[in-house]
Parts: sequence; structure tokens; C-alpha cells
Amino acid sequence: MQKFGLLGEHLTHSFSPFIHAELGDYEYLLFEKRPKEMEAFLLQGDFDGLNVTIPYKKAVIPFCKTLSETALSAGSVNTIMRLPDGSLHGDNTDCYGFARLLKKAGIDPAAGKTVVLGSGGSSLAVQAVLRDMNAKDIVIVSRNGKISYKDIEKYCDAALLANTTPVGMYPNNGISPVSDLSIFKQCGAVIDLIYNPARTELLLQAEELGIPAFNGLAMLVAQAKKAAEIFTGASIPDDTIEAIASKITRKTCNIVLIGMPGCGKTSIGEALAKMTGRLFADTDEWAAKAAGKPVPAIIAEDGEDKFRKLETDALLELSKQSGLVIATGGGVVKRPANRSIMRQNGTMVFLDRELSKLPVVGRPLSERDGIAALAAERLPLYSQWSEHTVPVCGIEETASKIREKLGLAGI
Repeated sequence: MQKFGLLGEHLTHSFSPFIHAELGDYEYLLFEKRPKEMEAFLLQGDFDGLNVTIPYKKAVIPFCKTLSETALSAGSVNTIMRLPDGSLHGDNTDCYGFARLLKKAGIDPAAGKTVVLGSGGSSLAVQAVLRDMNAKDIVIVSRNGKISYKDIEKYCDAALLANTTPVGMYPNNGISPVSDLSIFKQCGAVIDLIYNPARTELLLQAEELGIPAFNGLAMLVAQAKKAAEIFTGASIPDDTIEAIASKITRKTCNIVLIGMPGCGKTSIGEALAKMTGRLFADTDEWAAKAAGKPVPAIIAEDGEDKFRKLETDALLELSKQSGLVIATGGGVVKRPANRSIMRQNGTMVFLDRELSKLPVVGRPLSERDGIAALAAERLPLYSQWSEHTVPVCGIEETASKIREKLGLAGI
């Protein structure tokens, strides 16, 4: 069996093995190499072909005996084949992936100025595609280039913003290469090539401003499909791209349960995790563990604000991960920042239980404020924050409804 794989420096959370398992019947491995190990691996490594990712897309070029026209145009290589004589041929399928992303999103780079963040190998492929699609004006912003981030306001008339840097990528979630996206008054679309998290801080900013936002998952799968065709010589239908991207999204998206205290988030979440083969996490348990005492004791002895801070800390850690079922506290919606944290990799499901059936005993805020007062404050927020609402009708029944609503059966 032929052996292919991905060459990069940090690959622990790569989606590529899963994608290639869906694309073809061949071995696909992760080749995590430090810069000083790259040369020996390229010259002596046991592989028939490679995909190449950060930080080696330009570094591998001197080791390629031949380059495709696309790789020459882009000035970067992300796909390598070992030729019969043992030499290496470099190609670039990122160009295909990015072009397809633009077309599927209905973005025409010729319509206005494009600002590209970053100048590495991925940026070069993006620039090549933009040139081929007759982009009017391409501005490259980078830390050490002619135009740096301190000059970015001069180009705030851009119609398209594309991030090709790893800023905001897991595990460094929550940061953005652009501190204030609102300066881009004419921006019609934002693309972030990062796909983990699904919504970077940059994309979350765009969504808040009502700007169409797209992550790099579709590009990742599309370039992998093109690479698989190069690896195997077989044609793969284009609709495979959407099918695999959708499957990844459903597998990796966190299911975040929100709702009133006592609505059943923990018990339903545990049942849902078991049904879907996911790990379960409870922010109350995380807060209690961090404080060394139960949640009622935290609130009674340290105050609600302290508990809310611990809850947010739990969300910051859990929401970085993928494919979890997360049960939250009833008051998680009281901190607006929590919404963005949970949406990085999650879809929020509001468990709607009749107020008359909600337990009060042992729940300090329900006892203190009363169910009616909490409901008046929180129900509108649950509705605003959630993508799905599921009536509570028993533990197993409700978990099954969530699984069906999210299309998780058989995943």
C-alpha cells in the first residue's frame, strides 16, 4: 500500500488523516518534524507523497527537482510526490482550495481591494489565486513586510479581508490579528484560513458586525481532494468536498447545553454524550474542582461574581476542545463574553422545561431570587444565544431529539 502523509512542525490536532481516510484507500500518516529534521526526512523518508503545512511550504522548494506551474506561480508547495527516480516533484493544491472557497462563497476579488494578512506559504497561494481572479488591488500586511499591522488603518477601505496567519489558531484561541475589525467599513467578506477553532476571534468579530465570515475548512478539504487525485491518479467527485466538510463539522462541533437551573442539562448531557460517543463536561463541576468546594458553597462564601469568574474560566478551557457535550450553569448567559467563548467550536442548544417543573431546593440562586425572577431575566437570553431549542420531555427522549436535530445519528 502506498504511504502518504502530512509534513509539519505541530500536527497533533490535524484533521488531515480523517479527511484522507474518507478520500481514498491508502495509508496517511502525520510526519511531525522539527526544522532541523526536515531535510533528512525529505531526502530519506519513507513516503510516496506528502502534504506540507506550517512552517515548511516555502522551505521544501529547494528539495524539489521539479515544480508544477501552480507551485511556480504561487512560490509555495503544499503537495509533494516522489518520482520513480526518487526525486521530488512539488505542487500546490492550496490554490485550488482557495479558489473553490471563493467561488462557493460567491466572493469576487475583482470587486474591490483585498487585504491579505500574512506573507507565508499560504499567503503566497492566496495571492496567486487573487491575481488569477483579477483582484483589483492586493495589500499584504505582515509583521516584517513593507506594510505592517500598525499601518493597517490606511487600507480600511478593503472589500475583502483574508487571514493566512496562525494567529487565533488552537490552542491560542481568542486572539485576532486585527484588534478592531469595525474600521473596515466597506468590508463585504472575511476569510480566515484557520479551521480550528471553527470560529476564530476574527470571524466572531465579523459575525457581530454582520459581515459574511468563512473559515478554512472548505479550503482544507478541497485541497486535500486535489492532493488525493495527485496521489492516486483517480478522479474524485467535487461533491465529496461538501460531504466531508459537513461530516467534520458535525463530529467536531461541541454541543453546549444552556437553560434554567434544574432543566436537566447534566443528566441529558450525559445521556447525549453516551449516545454520540462524545466526552461530557460540566462547567459546575469544573468550577467546584477549581475552588475546592461545591457550587452552593462558592456562592455562599465567595459570592456569585467569584462563581461566574470560575465558570468563564471553565468555558475558556472546554470551548477550545472539539466534539464535547458541555452542560453549563443556568446563569452562564449573564456574562455576554461567554457567548463568543462557547461559539468558537460550539452550537448552543436551549433545553426548554416548564417552569413549574424546575426544582428549587439546593439551588442557591433559585432559592434566593425565585424561578419567576430568574426566568424573566434569562429566558430572552437563552433564546437569543441558542441555535436550537428542544423541549425537555425525559432524559433519553430529549437526548435523542437533540441528536436527531443536529444530524448526529450514525456519525
